[in-house]
Amino acid sequence: MTKLNKKLILYIIGLLLVFNGGAMFVSSIVSLIYSDGFFKEIIQSAIIVVVLGWTLMIFFKKNIRQINKRDGYLIVTIGWLTMVFSGMIPYYLTGSITNFHNLFFESMSGYTTTGSTILNDIESLPKGIIFWRSMTHWLGGMGIIVLAIAILPLLGIGGMQLFSAEAPGTGISGDKIHPRISDTAKRLWMIYVGLTIAETVLLNFAGMTFFDAINNSMSNIASGGFSSKNQSIAYWNNMPIVQYIIIIFMFLAGTNFILIYFGLTGKIKKMFYNTEFLWYFSFVIVFTCIITLVLFFSVDLNETNVFHPQVYGKFESSFRHALFQVVAIITTTGFVTGDFISWTPFITMFFFGIMFLGGSSGSTSGGVKILRHLILIKNGILEFKRSLHPNAIIPLRHNHSVVEKPIVIHVLAFFILYLILFIIGAGVLSLLGLDFISAIGGAASSIGNVGPALGTLGPISNFDSLPILAKYWCSFLMLVGRLELFTVLILFTPFFWRDH
Repeated sequence: MTKLNKKLILYIIGLLLVFNGGAMFVSSIVSLIYSDGFFKEIIQSAIIVVVLGWTLMIFFKKNIRQINKRDGYLIVTIGWLTMVFSGMIPYYLTGSITNFHNLFFESMSGYTTTGSTILNDIESLPKGIIFWRSMTHWLGGMGIIVLAIAILPLLGIGGMQLFSAEAPGTGISGDKIHPRISDTAKRLWMIYVGLTIAETVLLNFAGMTFFDAINNSMSNIASGGFSSKNQSIAYWNNMPIVQYIIIIFMFLAGTNFILIYFGLTGKIKKMFYNTEFLWYFSFVIVFTCIITLVLFFSVDLNETNVFHPQVYGKFESSFRHALFQVVAIITTTGFVTGDFISWTPFITMFFFGIMFLGGSSGSTSGGVKILRHLILIKNGILEFKRSLHPNAIIPLRHNHSVVEKPIVIHVLAFFILYLILFIIGAGVLSLLGLDFISAIGGAASSIGNVGPALGTLGPISNFDSLPILAKYWCSFLMLVGRLELFTVLILFTPFFWRDH
């Protein structure tokens, strides 16, 4: 194993800081436009971060321009932490959040697109800070690392190892947008920006203010969950068209972006021949039908929805809330239209279960991902066949291609590790004082980057009540879940740090 290229790592960290500082400049402009009184503090944050980033880039400009796999893992993890720590500065300088543990939690929740919050009155925040919260989601959604590798070739640096570490996926090779990874990153970001603009325009046209539209769009396309309103999307419960638009874009955000690219370029058949997408679509339809029927026959939404009374027909309301929450939880977006844990025990348990599902691979969603579940299920079925026919060679296939055994082993290892981390996560939270329901909900929500959890951490509550150590622990779970376990956990292995 080659030695760590420390100079190159610090150079790219500087590049990421420049990106982050640039986003703060945009937030300062929002602050100026809306005259929230905190333009000075936000632009000071931007200057601090950009100057620090430029300093690192200039000081470590001369370095070996090749990223190896070990460098990639380290850059992604340290890079993400750097974004989180630098992203805390606007909150601190504006006085929006004061305690370090709350600053760290809110910033980590933003960049990992988890959507959990410790803030009790979002609408009282300066407009520039509300925008900054959404911006942290937006940067973390596609991954600022992907943005970085789009321009790394211009600097003479290859970025394949960064891309692999930031979005390890399953290792299954499939359709590619472009053979060059930098061109793929550029096209993915074009789609990402395009979807954000499209949703902003549609939401604004449907009745949202432009400020609310752009904030909720940035959170939505990132599969985040930070809203500009205390009541989340329930604020617009009397505007169904707004919620249906959000549902559509939540679904798209949970779809493999490469499939979206093919769809936009006229290759629609690729979407409907993709097994994962078909199962993703089917899960949404079937789960929505189940929840709709339970809501229609067993729940009075006028009584249980504490945000707004329902003003449309019962079936439409039942269907809309069912569809919204199913898509929000599968895609790990975390928006809410009601207190779903108060609907029925069955619905609470059902939603807890699908917190482990996740969206499509190659999307902005968190969780295990549907593709991994499909491989696990198919492999389980094949084991029955192999038991009956021990001498037969029965390969596992996905999208008419054979899945190699190392990939199946990787998926099995990921799933086992995910469950172990969930159990440990819930155990630590219970040790820190949470009740059983809150502990398992908090652990599942954090590692899956879902947002709202169960018990005292449910949709109408937040994570402010967590003990200090629990906030740090949930933040760790968010980071590990966002970077799909191995990228972070491999840093805790002794052999990673050995030079050969």
